[in-house]
Amino acid sequence: MQHLGTLGIFVALVALAAVFGAQFEPGPWYEGLRKPPLNPPNWIFGPVWFVLYLAIAIAGWLVWRARPGSARPLALWGSQLVLNATWSLLFFGLHLPGLALVEIVLLLALLLATTVSFFRVRALAGLLFLPYVAWVTFAAYLNAGLWYLNR
Repeated sequence: MQHLGTLGIFVALVALAAVFGAQFEPGPWYEGLRKPPLNPPNWIFGPVWFVLYLAIAIAGWLVWRARPGSARPLALWGSQLVLNATWSLLFFGLHLPGLALVEIVLLLALLLATTVSFFRVRALAGLLFLPYVAWVTFAAYLNAGLWYLNR
């Protein structure tokens, strides 16, 4: 039961990042941008991020349970969460797609480091990060396309 309480902490941390990012909605500015090929409809992002955020929380919790003193993987986990939330501020909040593109590339590098680190601690945690890496790679493509088409 004590481990479930800790899972709640990981879920709360991820929810905090999600709530922060959700403050910056696409809105009219985004609607007016030229979109790259394969740009999905806006409604798809909510369900995808819900599943990804749940996987992010569970992966962090699994690493914590496997090695409670495992500082590096959990520091990477926390760092990627901060960058994840910051992207929405840069892109949707401040309308800075170029800076958001730089940030999402850094996020992607951090996600790869986190994923490798997680695989070393607990394979399931690394596996839970793979869809997240794939989605952020796709998001980086979209960000690059939006920046390029609207520069």
